Amino acid sequence: MLKLMGAGAAAAAAACTPGESGKGGDAAGTPADSAAGGTRETSKGDFFTPRERETAGVLADLIIPKDERSGSATEAGVVDFMDFILTEYPDNQTAIRGGLAWMDAECGRRHGKTFTGCTDAERRALLDDIAWPAKAKPELSQGVAFFTRFRDFTASGFFSSRMGAEDLRYMGNKVVPVWDGCPPEALAKLGVSYS
Repeated sequence: MLKLMGAGAAAAAAACTPGESGKGGDAAGTPADSAAGGTRETSKGDFFTPRERETAGVLADLIIPKDERSGSATEAGVVDFMDFILTEYPDNQTAIRGGLAWMDAECGRRHGKTFTGCTDAERRALLDDIAWPAKAKPELSQGVAFFTRFRDFTASGFFSSRMGAEDLRYMGNKVVPVWDGCPPEALAKLGVSYS
């Protein structure tokens, strides 16, 4: 996770370099920002094939779906973020490409379809089998390892995007001129008071 976060920080720094075509141009954010309300365009990386990109998008949106608070992983530009990171930092290419192929192969074995061709229920059943390493069957260990890595990658991309930061309600380093103490609802939740 720390390695991915470090790669995310490096990608953000690279994305903010002015004048490089396709890799940023302002300090608006990371490659994941283009679909999350950023104003600049980012080019797609060279890693994902169209089929892999589609599979990665469906899987990322199952991990972080759209809800009442924010958009989905793909709306935050997570697949572009992954593509960029995997193109610039190839250490995880084999694991991600192999894992996406494993998802298709496992869905083919179970249902005779690719992951994207499966129904939502069929996809979720597969994810239920690989999402909790301690509960997974040993024969699914490759899928478990891939899903754990992909889930971490998705979270890194989402929460380093503008949409993800807004979802966290992260305020950054802002001056608080007057400190009125902890909000009453937070004190109530903790069961404490100032008296």
